Amino acid sequence: MTKLVGISGSLRQASFNSALLRAAAGLMPEGAELVVDTIRGIPLYDGDLEVAEGIPERAAALKEAIAAADGLLLVTPEYNNSIPGVFKNAIDWLSRPASDIPRIFGGKPVALIGASPGGFGTILSQNAWLPVLRTLGADVWSGGRLMVSRAQTVFNQDGTIADQKIEGQIKTYLEGFVAFAASAQRAGIP
Repeated sequence: MTKLVGISGSLRQASFNSALLRAAAGLMPEGAELVVDTIRGIPLYDGDLEVAEGIPERAAALKEAIAAADGLLLVTPEYNNSIPGVFKNAIDWLSRPASDIPRIFGGKPVALIGASPGGFGTILSQNAWLPVLRTLGADVWSGGRLMVSRAQTVFNQDGTIADQKIEGQIKTYLEGFVAFAASAQRAGIP
């Protein structure tokens, strides 16, 4: 069984990206599981807080979930043509202390997807993540791209997918990423 952890970079209740993550969890190929986790509850990074109190409980729990998973799916919104601050902040906490980076991210298969009301999906946000993930030593899957544009036409009011074409694209994307993560798992890459 290939186990992935997925996190949305949005805190908004009716987030298109959180809806995309939930949809992905329901469209996983046989023999794979996507556990939906959250960045909600992770405070702003503060080195003084880290020294005084250590890693916040929510960040520590998410770190352990990622470390135990075979792969990580980042579902990223795009704010001002880049990475949402709240999402980058969460990853910054997950990389603390620096000695934990290899255990959490080193060689970890990671994939990026996202949804946006705009016409270009989340291409700039996904591109902005690449140097961050390289710095952390993650193994970013480049076998496909999934950028859901005009998301307000793709999702129903309840967050379910209204567009069957997009549903098919999600399935195809996940099949590729799961195969990539399973290959790393068989090769014994952490």
